[in-house]
Amino acid sequence: MKKRISELKDFYILWSTQSLSQLGSAMTNFALTLWLYQSTGSALQTALLSICSYAPYVIMSIFSGALSDKWDKKKIMLVCDTLAACCTVTVFALLGLGILHPRHLYALNAINGLMNTIQSPASDVAITFITPEAHYQHTSGLRSFSRSLITILHPVLATSLYSFGGMTTVIAVDLITYVIAFNSLLFLVKIPKSRNEGKANRESILGAAKKGLQCLKQNRLVLCLILFLAGVNLVASAFDAVLPAFVLPRENGGETVLGLITTCGGIAMLVGSLIATTMSAPKDRVKLIVLTMLFSLTTENFLLSLSKEPALWCIAQVLGFLPVPLMDTNLDVIIRTTIPADMQGRVYSCRNTLQFFTIPVGFFLGGWMVDSFCEPYMASDPSVIMITLFGQGKGAGAAVMIFLLGLAGFIICISFGAILKKYNT
Repeated sequence: MKKRISELKDFYILWSTQSLSQLGSAMTNFALTLWLYQSTGSALQTALLSICSYAPYVIMSIFSGALSDKWDKKKIMLVCDTLAACCTVTVFALLGLGILHPRHLYALNAINGLMNTIQSPASDVAITFITPEAHYQHTSGLRSFSRSLITILHPVLATSLYSFGGMTTVIAVDLITYVIAFNSLLFLVKIPKSRNEGKANRESILGAAKKGLQCLKQNRLVLCLILFLAGVNLVASAFDAVLPAFVLPRENGGETVLGLITTCGGIAMLVGSLIATTMSAPKDRVKLIVLTMLFSLTTENFLLSLSKEPALWCIAQVLGFLPVPLMDTNLDVIIRTTIPADMQGRVYSCRNTLQFFTIPVGFFLGGWMVDSFCEPYMASDPSVIMITLFGQGKGAGAAVMIFLLGLAGFIICISFGAILKKYNT
């Protein structure tokens, strides 16, 4: 244990303080959502916050890795953290002056999204540089654990602080977490330089991004895994879009039940992260990834869509989210051990674009299918079998859509499982 602590000292400092800062940022984003909805009463204007933040991440990720591979990782993280903090200070100032407007938040969220796009691959590669290979699974599990903990804690903490002292209190706490993370990274963490840093590297950003794609093309197993998880994200994001339409209209549903189901998912991911952190290395990581996603996408969707009790909905959410950290941890280990460290920034960036571009598509398809097809069909004159399986009234169409997503998840996992078996030799 002492040897592990000594070998992972830099990782523990970086992971804990950056996670604290991420918690502060998540609290601010949640509180801003509350403030914007209370100010405008518009769900669309509120949703634009997430769109403005996510769009730069999807569009620019493929280029950001080139910067992280060529530049000093520590400096990138410090600069991006500082610019993101400046955006938070700007919100604080505009709020204090009483002139904060939704358009200000959209612009600042877009800048924050861009900073996250640049920082993310640099942070991923920095973790590789400060972590001995023998500890990759342990550290990946801890990162998954912290993300799960943030998912559980930030709504509760943000709501409490927002009720107690308003938006300014939430922002003040966020800035305190930034100061802690910034100083810890600046003074306490040493990140080794790669051989590309400090050299007169004249390679263009487009050329570097192209090399990242070429590296993925040469590593067909990693590329296939990324495309597989793009399909998983399509189903999962569509599910996220449909879930409120399934729970909220039901007599035994509502906002409280939806919140309980969401919390169950966060707790399940937390437990899954602990399992991923402590479990021994599996013999076949690729097989584990496919099987966990097959279990997650089918069990949750089928159980939730075919049951009518909130207790079973919560159980379905737990079964669906528990395996996710196991998938995430083993994918992370595969990338770190397969891709050369000097190429990982570019590969992680390409991964972010290829794996996550399906998320906004899934959100759109999920909502569109429910509103345009599933709910109208169940509201017309469905067969007795459909009523028996999915119920009646508003929400029954969402149940049909969730069931269809379970079938889609099954097909994706079986199809890619066969392809991945070919490359995993």
